[in-house]
Amino acid sequence: MSALLVREMTLADCERVAEIRVGGWQTAYRGIIPQSYLDTMSVPEDAERRRTHFLERSAEVVNLVAERDGEIVGWVCHGPYRAGEVRTPELELYALYVAPESYGVGVGRALIEESVRRCTAAGQARMYLWVLKENARARRFYERSGFRPDGTEEPFEVDGVQVPEVRYVRELTG
Repeated sequence: MSALLVREMTLADCERVAEIRVGGWQTAYRGIIPQSYLDTMSVPEDAERRRTHFLERSAEVVNLVAERDGEIVGWVCHGPYRAGEVRTPELELYALYVAPESYGVGVGRALIEESVRRCTAAGQARMYLWVLKENARARRFYERSGFRPDGTEEPFEVDGVQVPEVRYVRELTG
């Protein structure tokens, strides 16, 4: 297997990131998120949202992609912690998605390590993330990556179904 490269995302990467994100939802959230919602997810629509988010993001938001043999196989995004509509000085891992065919080969680990490395180098004390309470696979991954649930839960509704999220935190050391 060739080396994995983690680099800054570009606008041209949005289509592939949308493919990975939609595929990730449809794979990882099957049985958690209503199938009716998963079935209507659209790569072209998500790609347009990715482009809009990418162009309108603040300088504090970091998008990274993992690439192997010239193909993007994962994406991570972090930035200021979102407390409702308010952004705080603390950090949040907004998204981490790996192409389903690349699960279990270190892509997610490489992305999260680079994100944490950048946040630590910037002098940040901690990083938060939200994960679906029922997403056991992701929760195990985050726990292996040094994140711990802090006891905070939030409601999240998709197509009229409650799918609560739990907050995780990782203390960063310099």
